[in-house]
Amino acid sequence: MQHCFLRVKKLSEGAKLPCYGSEHAAAADLFCLTDEDEILIAPETTVFVHTGIAMEIPEGCVGLIYARSGLGTKQGLAPANKVGVIDSDYRGEIIVALHNHSGEDRRIYNGDRIAQIVITPYIHADFEEADELSSTSRGEGGFGSTGK
Repeated sequence: MQHCFLRVKKLSEGAKLPCYGSEHAAAADLFCLTDEDEILIAPETTVFVHTGIAMEIPEGCVGLIYARSGLGTKQGLAPANKVGVIDSDYRGEIIVALHNHSGEDRRIYNGDRIAQIVITPYIHADFEEADELSSTSRGEGGFGSTGK
């Protein structure tokens, strides 16, 4: 497990810094920040949920925003784009587009954990066009071609 210090700016007094739920958690929780009593997310709709924070993600890293397993499996709430990507040069507010996949109204409240973020290094590729690719035993098989 690598460790780094990541600068986080609170954009509102009530904002909460991300935090890990356990000692070996890979993702840190992100929290809802709202002035309303609640945020209603109707079935099959998406709502932009503010966190009230901005981050200085280290160069060479990316912040990946994922669903929290409990919200996704028990309430049907997950990021609309499945995985949010926060680039290291972005300095704006972290906002989570939460989509309600369930058939019922869902509500979230100020301070609720709404998503989780993983800070991870990435490889920046230089893409070049090729007439041929190297061959492998799998070849062009995809979409379940390796399963039984």
